[in-house]
Amino acid sequence: MASTTGYRAVARYLLVSPFKVRPVADAVRRRPYSEAVAILDHLPQKGAGLIKKVLKSAAANALVQNKNLDEDMLYVKELRVDEGPRLRRVWFRARGRADLLHKRMSHITAVVDEIGRSGD
Repeated sequence: MASTTGYRAVARYLLVSPFKVRPVADAVRRRPYSEAVAILDHLPQKGAGLIKKVLKSAAANALVQNKNLDEDMLYVKELRVDEGPRLRRVWFRARGRADLLHKRMSHITAVVDEIGRSGD
């Protein structure tokens, strides 16, 4: 895993499947911060609210560490949705049988950086 420069925030152990969150993340990756938040405001998926919360935290970290920054100077540099542990639950079925139900968790990592700054 390559280390990235920028301001980051991480949300771990979110009870939502990463397969459902990744298409939402693809919609806002590499966009200006204000545009990404506007897109997430209008998406109906549960993952949109979770990603928005992590992005706002990363932007707040950027503004705390660098007082000269403005929200309009930020963009979404990296947005990663990793799979967390799975909760295994027993799902009882007919005729004395049982299935295993996996409740998947996600780890969301957001990195925002200044527009025009070459950190790579």
